[in-house]
Amino acid sequence: MENCIFTNNISIELGLTEHSVNNTLQLLEDGCTIPFISRYRKERTGGLDEVQISAINELYEKLKDISKRKETILKTILEQGKLSPELQKRIENSWNATELEDIYLPYKPKRRTRAQIAREQGLEPLANIMLLQREHNVTQCAQRFVHGDIKNTDLAIKGAQDIIAEIVSENEQSRQMVRNAFRREAIIVSKVIKSKAETEEALKYSDYFDWKEPLKRCAAHRLLAMRRGESDGFLRVSIQINDDDCIKRLIGHYVRTGNECGRLVSEAVEDGYKRLILPSIETEHSSLSKEKADTEAISVFIENLRQLLLSPPLGQKRVMGIDPGYRTGCKIVCLDNQGNLLHNETIFPHPPVSKQQQSTCQLLSMISKYHIEAIAIGNGTASRETKYFVEQSIQTISENPELYIVSEDGASIYSASKIAREEFPDYDVTVRGAVSIGRRLMDPLAELVKIDPKSIGVGQYQHDVDQSRLKKSLDQTVVSCVNSVGVNLNTASVHLLTYVSGLGPSLANNIVEYRREHGPFTSREQIKKVSRIGASAYEQCAGFLRIPNAINPLDNTAVHPERYKIVEQMAKDLKCTVKDLIENQSMRKQIDINKYVCKDVGLPTLNDIMQELDKPGRDPREKVEAFEFDSNVNTPDDLEEGMVLPGIVTNITNFGAFVDIGVHQDGLVHISQLSDKFINDPTQVVKLHQHVRVKVLEVDRKRNRISLSMKNIK
Repeated sequence: MENCIFTNNISIELGLTEHSVNNTLQLLEDGCTIPFISRYRKERTGGLDEVQISAINELYEKLKDISKRKETILKTILEQGKLSPELQKRIENSWNATELEDIYLPYKPKRRTRAQIAREQGLEPLANIMLLQREHNVTQCAQRFVHGDIKNTDLAIKGAQDIIAEIVSENEQSRQMVRNAFRREAIIVSKVIKSKAETEEALKYSDYFDWKEPLKRCAAHRLLAMRRGESDGFLRVSIQINDDDCIKRLIGHYVRTGNECGRLVSEAVEDGYKRLILPSIETEHSSLSKEKADTEAISVFIENLRQLLLSPPLGQKRVMGIDPGYRTGCKIVCLDNQGNLLHNETIFPHPPVSKQQQSTCQLLSMISKYHIEAIAIGNGTASRETKYFVEQSIQTISENPELYIVSEDGASIYSASKIAREEFPDYDVTVRGAVSIGRRLMDPLAELVKIDPKSIGVGQYQHDVDQSRLKKSLDQTVVSCVNSVGVNLNTASVHLLTYVSGLGPSLANNIVEYRREHGPFTSREQIKKVSRIGASAYEQCAGFLRIPNAINPLDNTAVHPERYKIVEQMAKDLKCTVKDLIENQSMRKQIDINKYVCKDVGLPTLNDIMQELDKPGRDPREKVEAFEFDSNVNTPDDLEEGMVLPGIVTNITNFGAFVDIGVHQDGLVHISQLSDKFINDPTQVVKLHQHVRVKVLEVDRKRNRISLSMKNIK
């Protein structure tokens, strides 16, 4: 019964058919992963993509949490002996968390409040008399309640008002009235804490020293910036509404007479609003606005991470990785086409050591000895100078390795990590960092999965958002990217295999151990021999694992083994081999896929199969491109307003894009400066690592800010 309710709610919320939602939930309950469902179960889901399946899963988990909460609420009210059939029905029919808590509030166990104390003193009947507003002489009426701790009528009346204030604050209609006022007119206000206004640390929050705007219009990045300033102790942030209007509306709802009772109830209503309802609803809207901002920020982070993980790979070439430096020298590693470390040494081409001639000889010797095809130079300190040195050095040799500047973000995190220590126990952090730079050029995805996404240098206020939500979202993104590309079963590391659908750390380690003991895999079928990989795990992972040069050419494609018989039947019908079918386009054009539709396999799957046969084992990523900064610009002091410079997009937020122009300080292209046309999303015009041309608008040296523009650039 409950599952039917879940399906119906999810279907309405997401605008999907109940059939698709129900089948998706069944697949998830059976342990299927989201990448597997979206790729290989299109007939059952109606062709839902990963985003839709994730949304179904998230909403399902939320509804399950509400269901558990309802059980707790019903049990608590039942134990109090206050669960009427009508109340039970209301709770059971409610699937809105806020509404549910409003219903529960009057019955919710709470600390000993002023109202509770007044009830214990026997003042509830007086409160009810006052609420009816029929008594003309309240003082006389209150005289009956003067006893024990109630020394006089004033105390009796005050206690009764406390009860009324709590009744008003716990009333659903009262709360909804105030809640609606917040939705319509709430203003977020930020003020600087005066004692800290002149400090250097506060300067980065100067935009919010005296700031106010409607809460519903407050962009995620501004709200998170204000909340960070508040947590750092530089700002005081509040959410405000017109209190007088709210109080007036509440009094109008509760006060029906102009007598003494009406006046006293009016005072109680105002007290209930200021002391109880207002702080509660302000906290609620503070949480809701923060949750909304978190959602936006996480969404930005996810998209940036996706673009970064799917950055163009150089591929399997012999690469030299260089971690540049001045005093400590440039750390160089030479890697084979599988990313294995062949050699490492340090050269000192820059001041203060300046052994240029010796460094050139060392560099050229390594290029020649290890047959280096490409050079990856980290983009940190001394990057530009190192690139210039390398360019000059290789002019004298016939070998012509390509030069690339590679982001160092996260390389230092990796170099000091447990993963790096396990990979290179005999080398220090400098060597590991250079290896990471080199490998990142070869295959960004394979290298970046080893690094905590929060350390990769993309995202927006990632340390300020809900960390569990962020981690879950980022992990899902990594899984999605890894499985969309596919993984070479014979070269993938444990860390990369971990993210393959159906595997995880333990099975990934078992695969590597099996590979180490038995040599390279020759077929997908062989995966079943790996320890603890049963039928379910095999079903989930097989389609995402690639085996180049396998006996069966389908093992190097995204065609799932469960559908091999279909392809084999196609080949049989055309009187050729599967290999012939893959290699001969004219043969594939003869296939009428409608002939192969059956109970479990529809046109969506058959179309996927045909696409895969057309480009077997295709990599969805683009090809890497080299990039050159302006040679005349090296520091912020070289910048002049109006300059047009080449740059690389390093980060995208919902308020603009950050661009590296080669001065060790990224500039911001505000969203208003991204295009000659109006846009509401930076990703409409830029993507991560895109090569762009930008104009310098302003250089704020005091705050280390560079303002750039992409408008009107030819």
